[in-house]
Amino acid sequence: MRIAFYAPMKPCDSPVPSGDRQMARNLLRALEAAGHDVFVPSRFVSRDPSGDAARQKRIAALGAKLADRLTRRWRRASAAPDAWLTYHVYHKSPDWLGPRIRRKTGIPYFIAEASHAPKQAGGRWDEGYRGAEAAIRAADGIVGLSSLDAHCVLPLLEDAGRYHRLAPFTDTEPFLAAARRKGPPPPETPRLLAVGMMRRGDKLASYRLLACALRRAADRPWSLTIAGDGPARSEVAAAFAPCPRRRIRWIGAVAPNRLPALYASADVLAWPAINEAYGMALLEAQATGLPVVAGRSGGVPDIVRDGETGLLTEPGDAAAFAAALRSLLADPERRRKMAQAALRGTRERHGLMTAAARLDGILRAA
Repeated sequence: MRIAFYAPMKPCDSPVPSGDRQMARNLLRALEAAGHDVFVPSRFVSRDPSGDAARQKRIAALGAKLADRLTRRWRRASAAPDAWLTYHVYHKSPDWLGPRIRRKTGIPYFIAEASHAPKQAGGRWDEGYRGAEAAIRAADGIVGLSSLDAHCVLPLLEDAGRYHRLAPFTDTEPFLAAARRKGPPPPETPRLLAVGMMRRGDKLASYRLLACALRRAADRPWSLTIAGDGPARSEVAAAFAPCPRRRIRWIGAVAPNRLPALYASADVLAWPAINEAYGMALLEAQATGLPVVAGRSGGVPDIVRDGETGLLTEPGDAAAFAAALRSLLADPERRRKMAQAALRGTRERHGLMTAAARLDGILRAA
């Protein structure tokens, strides 16, 4: 099948991608692995981060023009795709292209990861909210990557059979290779790792909670490597200032090809994951055989099996997070068993080829 793949939030070819851009890349690779001819029909960005109503209207109007242009092009060239798949539709980045093309051409229209937030109706993102809702209603199929979104998307679908679950996934091979190169754990202080962008909001809140938890666990031996950068770096640094400086290493943003070795160099990934959709770092860490301590928020329980591949605590509870960290820091045998379970489970449930087969089945059935 020839598939048009579109991501309205931002281009997915940044050298250091966010979780969204990384999942967009993974979806492209999974479709190609399933044998589909995939192309990007437009790099049009519909995202409005500021809530500017006038700007949203201009974006919507431009999207309609671009959709009509694509429709005319495909009619002339007789090269229309067999299906259109848009990744990540919500009120800040609605899809102004796919639904209009679907209506004018009949090309089957799919969304991978959609969310619906009724509280945005009438607010700063009202135009985007209504556009995202219309796209969800128009879709021939919704591919849900997080159980968090199912309860708000399903009521918009007349046929619940249009909703399909797909476990978050990645290409596990580079991470598995790094795990194989990892030697026996050295007799030293347990090595914690945190991987996350440094921006205000939930990411900064996660860093602050982690710093608070580590202060509560200061009587245990540990070291922490922090991989990440961004506009909130100074606030993140301030949160960790009360922690012993010699225990913390700051390495900045890390390119994707260096991440497997980074995960393999650690003993535990520690990330509170406040309001996280599911967390690519949590998935990648487990693919390298790294047990995880994380907050039980959003779709995190979809990928971290509490008590099996890691430990989950209630969101925002620094004391509980510290207690979970302390328990793993003190128990290397438990960490070893969790590492083995994480390697096995990620490969079986969250691998690229598993996702490719699932996506292929969804598209062909429609």
